Amino acid sequence: MFPCDFAWGAGTAAYQIEGGWQADGKGPSIWDTFCHAKGRVFKEQNGDVACNSYELWEKDLECIQQLGLTHYRLSLSWARLLPNGTTQHVNQKGVQYYNKVIDDLLACNVSPMVTLYHFDLPQALQDQGGWKSPGIATVFDSYAKFCFQTFGDRVKLWITINEPYVCAKLGHEDGIHAPGLKEPGIAAYLVGHNMLRAHAMAWHSYNSFYRPKQRGAVSLAINSDWLEPLRPGCNEDIAATERDLAFTLGWFAWPVFVTGDYPEIMRSAIDSQSKQLGYSGGSRLPRFSQDEPAILGTADFFALNYYTSRKVKPGGGCGQMLCMKSDRDAEEVLDPSWSICGVSWLAVVPHGLRKLLKYIKDTFNNPAVYITENGFSQVGPLQIEDVQRSIEEDGVNVRGYFAWSLLDNFEWADGFSVRFGLFHVDFSDPKLSRIKYWSGQEYAKIIMKYKRATDVQ
Repeated sequence: MFPCDFAWGAGTAAYQIEGGWQADGKGPSIWDTFCHAKGRVFKEQNGDVACNSYELWEKDLECIQQLGLTHYRLSLSWARLLPNGTTQHVNQKGVQYYNKVIDDLLACNVSPMVTLYHFDLPQALQDQGGWKSPGIATVFDSYAKFCFQTFGDRVKLWITINEPYVCAKLGHEDGIHAPGLKEPGIAAYLVGHNMLRAHAMAWHSYNSFYRPKQRGAVSLAINSDWLEPLRPGCNEDIAATERDLAFTLGWFAWPVFVTGDYPEIMRSAIDSQSKQLGYSGGSRLPRFSQDEPAILGTADFFALNYYTSRKVKPGGGCGQMLCMKSDRDAEEVLDPSWSICGVSWLAVVPHGLRKLLKYIKDTFNNPAVYITENGFSQVGPLQIEDVQRSIEEDGVNVRGYFAWSLLDNFEWADGFSVRFGLFHVDFSDPKLSRIKYWSGQEYAKIIMKYKRATDVQ
């Protein structure tokens, strides 16, 4: 049975739904810039309007109420609040918008989970080096303190940074996400490092200055697939799987939950590859400074974004070039027995989430877990059963489940071609009407069923 205070939620992100890209004093973000350049996004689509939630928030609130959600995860647009990224100029219209969203949610007995950063860095900060610049950590800390000060009296669940792995690798190694940089084998590690530093500073700021009065909880959202050896008895596949987990989940979870540093298997693999290729610029994986706030212990819960699973074997390098693929030496493959759901990479693997939750419990000292994203498709209820069995049979301390996403929205480089919504949004309709999918109806039934069961308790 789910705990009586279990969080039943759905999530969205500012750039993906809000639109109003330059309305009421909002500054440009890196995703505005990325989308307005040609050839970056499916059919040159962009988030200029998206679901127009900046103007149609009340429609979103109706969707939330129709589902019976107890929680709603949203992100703040940094550039809507602070157009140049710093507190020197505060956009009061942005503050008013998010105040209304938060107040309306609470009036409907829905608790907000607020993400400070979901991929959309103010362009003004990118122009100064963005996440590659060491100074970004203190700028982010100032932004975080502004948000804690402004909204923290009502927000009790905070995510500092969403999926630092995706920001680092897709944005700075592969170049397929904003800011579109391709600097293989170097930039992603630096970006990930600065994101961890920024997160830690913000957590310490909350802990010192805001937690005593506000009594909230702060974490960062880490994405990971479940990974298992292609051939279970093969030592090479087992080792490749361990490396792959270290380079994805471990990259951000290990410093925060285990040692305050990166997994040793990750560092040794990177240094070994550097030596092999004659790279003499020092370790490409930075080290944490003893003079800065400690990374270890800077999460009040484990926020997990999970979508799918993969089998792993050695391989997948880039020849004689520095790159993350060669560093990790792990190739991910789909099991042909897994069905594909909607997008080519989204294999439906019912056992994957449960196995990953058990791994997190055993590896990261049994933390409280919120599943902050889970791609909800036609087979959504299987995922819920997975969570329930994790709680009942594996003793995993799962506190909440957030389906991704409340609405069909702008799905980054895929534009509007990929749909994850519990509600269909008709992007050809000027009114951008929202209509509940079958998956939304099923999710609402599940929520109602477990709410009734806990009421009986």
